[in-house]
Amino acid sequence: MKEYINRDQEPNNTDRTQNNGNQTSNNIDQILSNRNQTPDNGVQMSNNTDQASNAKNKMRQPVSTSIYGQIFNVINYALLFALCVSTLYPFLIILSLSFTSERILTIGYSASLIPKEVSLEAYRKVLSSDFIKSGYIMTILRTILGTSSSVLVTSFTAYALSKKYFPHRTFWTMVIVFTMFFSGGMIPSYLLVRKLGLINNILSLILPPLVNTFNMVIMRNYFMTVPESLEESAKIDGANDILILFRIIIPVSKSIIATITLWVAVWHWNAWFDSLIYTTKPSLQVLQVVLRRVILEGSQMVESVTARDDTYRVSTEKIKAATIMVTTLPIILVYPFIQKYFIRGIMIGSLKG
Repeated sequence: MKEYINRDQEPNNTDRTQNNGNQTSNNIDQILSNRNQTPDNGVQMSNNTDQASNAKNKMRQPVSTSIYGQIFNVINYALLFALCVSTLYPFLIILSLSFTSERILTIGYSASLIPKEVSLEAYRKVLSSDFIKSGYIMTILRTILGTSSSVLVTSFTAYALSKKYFPHRTFWTMVIVFTMFFSGGMIPSYLLVRKLGLINNILSLILPPLVNTFNMVIMRNYFMTVPESLEESAKIDGANDILILFRIIIPVSKSIIATITLWVAVWHWNAWFDSLIYTTKPSLQVLQVVLRRVILEGSQMVESVTARDDTYRVSTEKIKAATIMVTTLPIILVYPFIQKYFIRGIMIGSLKG
């Protein structure tokens, strides 16, 4: 009986083996078909990538594509162009007048954007004047000392007021901001400077404007955006507040430091009224006071400027134009080097309060 049963089961095992072989062949065919479908999936992925890039390009396109938006853009560009022309045209006329020869001016030709005949005689006489030389020295000295000391003290004040653990931070901030709207005035300031014995002293041009409240607030807001984890890691390593300020805060705040430095340097370069009332010696007066004397006194100041050399007479207008260019060009040349920090420093420093 067992022999007959084993004989009956042998065909069933054979059928099972054949079914397994058929299933294996079907799996192989399915794998091959999947491999053939792989390029189609790659094409689909590339299509999805193209769609995503097209969506990004659409997002970058200007929103105002309507007729009203286009009209606004045209009017906006026209007004900005007119503003640029109205600003540059007087400057270019003065520049051309300073280079125009005296012979062309005596004939009766007026100055144009391109001088008909170039002459450097006005610059030679202006740069050889003792008033211009002493004014240049005082202006450069005042700008360097005033800018460096103001940025340093402003950084100290802004860093202290940016910390939440600083005692009575809100009170001291309000006291400093109060001085931005209310001040003692010109006469009390002059009496204070005279009482301190700073008349005819360069410190009278540096100490009164040492801390500007607006600059301090902008720098304080910027310091508040610096992550606290940087300071905490430095304190774990044993650094104090002075070391943290100079090694961490100032290096990561180059944009706002450059912006404040530019503002303070331009202010010191253009300042003239404090030099006019605090200094009486001509050798201590800054370049802007000399320029004011040239423009207001006219021929008398020009004669003192050109008194050493009378072999070639230069008109008053040419001396004024050359003096203006000598005064304004140095500070203008500083802008291209700090422009990349300018907008970023203002925007970040004005957001957080």
